Amino acid sequence: MTRPNDSDDRSTETNSPTESTLDADSERDPLFDRIPRRDFMKAGAATGAMASMAGCTGLLGGDDSVALEDVKTDVKPGEHDDYYAFLSGGHTGEIRVYGLPSMRQLMRIPVFGRESARGYGYDDRTSEMLEDAGGYSWGDTHHPRVSQTDNDYDGRWAFVNDKANGRMARINLKYFETDAIVDIPNQQGTHGACCLLPDTKYVFGVGEFRVPMPNDGQDLTDPENYTSVIAAINPETMNVEWEVLVDGNMDNGDGGKEGRWFFTTGYNSEHATTESEMSSSDTDWVKAFDVPAIEEAVEAGEYDEMNGVPVVDGTRDSALNEGDRPIVRYIDVSKSPHGVSVTPDGQYAIASGKLDPTATVIDIETLAEADDPNESIVGRPRLGMGPLHTAYDGRGHAYTTLFIDSQVVKWDIEAAVEASEESTDPVIEKIDVHYNPGHLIAAESYTTDPQGDWLISLNKLSKDRFLPVGPMHPENDQLIYIGDDEEGMSLVKDTPSYAEPHDASIVSAEKLDPAKVYDPEDYDEEFVGHEDIDISREDGRVHVKMYSTRNEFGFEEVTVTEGDEVTMTVTNIEQTPDILHSIAIPEHDINMKLAPQETREVTFTADEPGVYWMYCAFFCSALHLEMRSRLIVEPAE
Repeated sequence: MTRPNDSDDRSTETNSPTESTLDADSERDPLFDRIPRRDFMKAGAATGAMASMAGCTGLLGGDDSVALEDVKTDVKPGEHDDYYAFLSGGHTGEIRVYGLPSMRQLMRIPVFGRESARGYGYDDRTSEMLEDAGGYSWGDTHHPRVSQTDNDYDGRWAFVNDKANGRMARINLKYFETDAIVDIPNQQGTHGACCLLPDTKYVFGVGEFRVPMPNDGQDLTDPENYTSVIAAINPETMNVEWEVLVDGNMDNGDGGKEGRWFFTTGYNSEHATTESEMSSSDTDWVKAFDVPAIEEAVEAGEYDEMNGVPVVDGTRDSALNEGDRPIVRYIDVSKSPHGVSVTPDGQYAIASGKLDPTATVIDIETLAEADDPNESIVGRPRLGMGPLHTAYDGRGHAYTTLFIDSQVVKWDIEAAVEASEESTDPVIEKIDVHYNPGHLIAAESYTTDPQGDWLISLNKLSKDRFLPVGPMHPENDQLIYIGDDEEGMSLVKDTPSYAEPHDASIVSAEKLDPAKVYDPEDYDEEFVGHEDIDISREDGRVHVKMYSTRNEFGFEEVTVTEGDEVTMTVTNIEQTPDILHSIAIPEHDINMKLAPQETREVTFTADEPGVYWMYCAFFCSALHLEMRSRLIVEPAE
């Protein structure tokens, strides 16, 4: 296959693997001179036979494939999509919600930054939440994950990390809005965000950057003393329950299906601070966290408390990693691995090479008993240039992005276990994407029952795919049909996206039940109906309670005195879905969105005398422009 206009551009990638690492004819990786591998020499005729049947779903318990021509790929006006896709918004600090297969953007959910259309960060509740979570002015969302019960999506929450500022947020999927953010202590750069399954006991924040611990200015210059941590967050309270110190930086993570193991990739086993030093070793680690063993250590008091959080020592030389049940197992893999994900059946954790053309297949069942954790490595197929992330279709196939090759590769997992090391036999097919894919996600890939029809490749570059919009190009989310194993993968749609998408989750629409109007029992603000409007004054504080409805506010005017602290509690008393109001007072930087039956509250200081119009900023009716009230600020004496 050929790709237009990318043969020259790809040579400029700054993180490209070295020629010696990626050459298909390179010598045996030195990693394999040190790693014992169970059943890894099942090669020869058996391997050839297995590879020849790779992708045959009859071998996997029935042919579940469906031809693309029999699948709905267009969603006509008035029809609904089959799936919700929750995609990271990157530097916008938000989550993008798409419908699949239409790839229509349905909603943007602000998370780590203010957003005026939703009034997010402009009312007291959300502005206090952002301030209490560090008060940063921006965030970088990477990994949306949806809560599960019994290894299936339960429609309660989505979680997403802030790579920039070390935070984790929770999104209420009843209202599709952020309802909690935690600023994770002792962690810089929260890169991964994954749940401990089967029932979302924890949400893990995977810390990337190594810093002194505690980072109190006492030990600044020796990187050997720096560490990074994972943080276990209670999804109900959003409190950090405990953290674990590890050697090296961490990258991505994923949880096993049975509640014991959590896996992260990691780089910089050298404990260095520069690019050349951080990539000097031939190997790095996948870290396997034994969660029940860590909990026992916390229960036994075997931790140091740092910034109010129990911090357990999981470094390789820790006493807790001695004996029969180490709390963290360090598995040698080729240097600088990137993504790690657990197969739907919970049998394997698969780590992608990034600077090596292979993926590493780890047998989770053998990990607990092996004297050497490297004995749990049972496969290492050669996939292509720059493998980053892997998703699954539930028919025994894995799909991995190849960043340098600008492709997605489909391969057979069991064939990889049976094949000799660095074999290409497990590879079934490759499809070009445009261009340089980072993450990808298949429908319900993170559950035990992926749907096996749709896959989104989130590509870092679009180049010539869209109308030019200046030097900053859009990125490209591409929809690929993967449900037909005979005909192969089919590219269906391009969708431009704003910088910079990373990961996503795809959930069947029938598993979510969003509200059409608010339930006043779900929030703390006082519902203000027709009979509840009031203006109270005490010691320079004014509390205004009023409603909004077509085409009026509860008060035609509100009079306060210069210097008063004014709190406005406003309810949209409409009961008809989709009739939004707001209260905007631009001169006081107020724009508070109000959906049907929603109450919001905002507090500000009336610091300049004058007349200020309060108006509805959502077009709600034919008399929308007449829906306004006056804020009169009288001069102080």
